[in-house]
Amino acid sequence: MSEITHEISLDTFYNQIQFALNNYKTHGLKSENYSNIIICGLGGSGIGGRIAKAYFSNKSTLPIEVYSDYSLPFYTSSKSLLILCSYSGFTEETLEMYKQAAVINCDIIVISSGGELTDWSIRDKRNYYPIELGYQPRMALGFSFSYLLLILGELFNHNTKDELKNTSLLYADKEQHKGTASQMISFFESTLENKYAVITDNATEAIGTRFCQQLQENAKTECFVNVLPEANHNAFETYYGVLPTNFIFLNSFTNDRNTGRFAYLKQLLEKQGNKVFEINLANASITELLKAIYITDWYSIYLSDKNGSDRMNVSNIMGLKNFLKTF
Repeated sequence: MSEITHEISLDTFYNQIQFALNNYKTHGLKSENYSNIIICGLGGSGIGGRIAKAYFSNKSTLPIEVYSDYSLPFYTSSKSLLILCSYSGFTEETLEMYKQAAVINCDIIVISSGGELTDWSIRDKRNYYPIELGYQPRMALGFSFSYLLLILGELFNHNTKDELKNTSLLYADKEQHKGTASQMISFFESTLENKYAVITDNATEAIGTRFCQQLQENAKTECFVNVLPEANHNAFETYYGVLPTNFIFLNSFTNDRNTGRFAYLKQLLEKQGNKVFEINLANASITELLKAIYITDWYSIYLSDKNGSDRMNVSNIMGLKNFLKTF
């Protein structure tokens, strides 16, 4: 079991970013040589890809897809760039995708702390970026996310390095952001046993997914993401009366029409007696995205304490892994 607790991981989160900055090596790849980019990873090792994809949605000249499966999409070709992320290096789905990519003869980049994935990447002379050992995979987001931003930034000639460096200022104010997480606990004090619905826009969808993953693993609490404007065409019709749900809004304020939708939805839910907590971002910059992650990660820890959940123990996940070894 990891000796690095969740609290230590968050209190020293900038160290992960700095580690990636210190260990990043230019890959020398050119975007014009590819038709698409596929980021492969699951759980804590896959969410960095989803956040990076969202961040580059208006900066990338190539389609970026994130795959969390055993198989690569059918359209994968020798002109695809594959980036595979696995904290342990033993994630079976990611290893399967590596094998398929090698047969297709894709260019491959690996981000990992060790295991077979690292061994294979070194054997095959692939671009490889290391991660420090000792973390819970879901608490090692700073490594993979930072590397992905640097890799894609180099590929698309977009300077992410300076903004990653500037996030040190964010963690200098960490007590303020931990305070926001504490305020959330107080706000939902009488309904902490509820499930959670995280309402996002497209820019914050991956952040919302990360939040749900943390609530599920750390606090053993159900959580779901609904994305605007799509959710206003379906999930919206379930919002009648007082619901067994705590609502958290993540608004990037990058689209005025969606901001209007957030406002209407808040008014509707509160009028019917539901609780809504807003985490408003100034924009969809790296710093603002990481701020939202920092606040919501701390909330998952505080809720875990309230629930008496053992956040270091993931018995169901480990049970499944043991079962699959004999399946």
